[in-house]
Amino acid sequence: MKAWISLPLIALVLAGCAGKTAYRDNCANQLDAAWKELDLAKAEGFSGAVSYSKALSLLTAAKTEQQFESFEGCSDKAEKARFYIRESRAGR
Repeated sequence: MKAWISLPLIALVLAGCAGKTAYRDNCANQLDAAWKELDLAKAEGFSGAVSYSKALSLLTAAKTEQQFESFEGCSDKAEKARFYIRESRAGR
């Protein structure tokens, strides 16, 4: 009888752990792309300093969330950072 109760609980715990990794790859890919774009913007001589600063702070926050395994938030912040990098390169 205890096995019938334990089995669903174990499955639930394992499913919860697997759910944390749903955005892991997306987070890593977004961060890598954003850092490369930020380096390129810096090398080109960016004219949108405010957008560059926003992107840099968002990337720092995204990296922190990645370290704490908050992959969905990391992915969202990295996407926003990439937007601000594009804005910076456009001079806005």
